[in-house]
Amino acid sequence: TFTPGEALVKFDDIEGIDEAKFEVMELVDTLRNPKKYEILGARAPTGLLLEGPPGTGKTMLARATAATAGVPLLYCSGSD
Repeated sequence: TFTPGEALVKFDDIEGIDEAKFEVMELVDTLRNPKKYEILGARAPTGLLLEGPPGTGKTMLARATAATAGVPLLYCSGSD
């Protein structure tokens, strides 16, 4: 679980997955400015599922998303 006192990961700290970063940054904008998207008929997501092989930066991307959007992060792996 992400807590406010925890060291923050920023999108600038993440290298090599630029396309995924761009997509997630759009999600962050949705979480930060929900009224902007409600006008268009969209709703803010209640969760995000990142899937892929180990070592590809999913957890770091999730931490950066939570820190930037100011929302909680609940982490769970497939082995949990």
